[in-house]
Amino acid sequence: MSWTEFGLALVTSVVGAVGGLGGAVILVPLLVLTGTSARAAAPLGLVSVAAGSLSAGARQIDERIVNHRIGVTTELFASSAAVVGALASGLASDRFLKQVLALVAISAAVAGGRRKGVRNVAQPGLSAADVGEHIGALSGVYQLDGGYVPYEARRLRLGAALFAVSGLLAGLAGASGGFIKTPATSEAMHVPVRVAAATTTFTIGITSAAGLIVFALQGRLDLPTCAAVSAGSIVGGRIGAGVQSRLSPPQVRRFLSALLLVVGVILLVRG
Repeated sequence: MSWTEFGLALVTSVVGAVGGLGGAVILVPLLVLTGTSARAAAPLGLVSVAAGSLSAGARQIDERIVNHRIGVTTELFASSAAVVGALASGLASDRFLKQVLALVAISAAVAGGRRKGVRNVAQPGLSAADVGEHIGALSGVYQLDGGYVPYEARRLRLGAALFAVSGLLAGLAGASGGFIKTPATSEAMHVPVRVAAATTTFTIGITSAAGLIVFALQGRLDLPTCAAVSAGSIVGGRIGAGVQSRLSPPQVRRFLSALLLVVGVILLVRG
């Protein structure tokens, strides 16, 4: 097992699960900076996302903050675009992929830095029995600071378009696209940030799986390294899901934005 890849995957999966951005958006640039080619790093990023999503999802589902209907509806567009992106990445040069990763990292920094805190507020008359997603609708209720907050997804067409962009980037650069999915779900579709982050963590695993199928057919998966990344991401995803319920996502995103900005600038300079 490569302990470098294991450690990087663990740390980035923790941060990714907390912020709902997907750890690959940090992991892939870091792998490139430590000597891995962008072409080899892209599949590892998707492995990390898939493993971290599976690990974090169990806790988030138990807390009933994942909205599966919203996730599956938007994921249809993301997964289709991820396959296209993965196919295109096999034709792209290493320099081009580095530039894409830099733009991904900087875009994630800007998106994370501009994220708002709480959009929806608690409503009286709701109880713990109301928590969860509503069957047959893109809405639900979640618990926040002792209160119960109702929400309903809006502007589905805009959200679907943004999810398609996120899927394309996921397949092209190995970054989960979560930095687009979480803001798209929260800001464009008006879903509360905690629900958006948890639902994104659930869906990015599906997007990554679609891209990984293409990478496997292209023979671009190094199994020992994939195993190290997967193990680190499973541990990190579990830790991150626990931290998410205790810390403020806006605080984590501000830290994440600063880190991504630095990584993006370094990649542009070295690219």
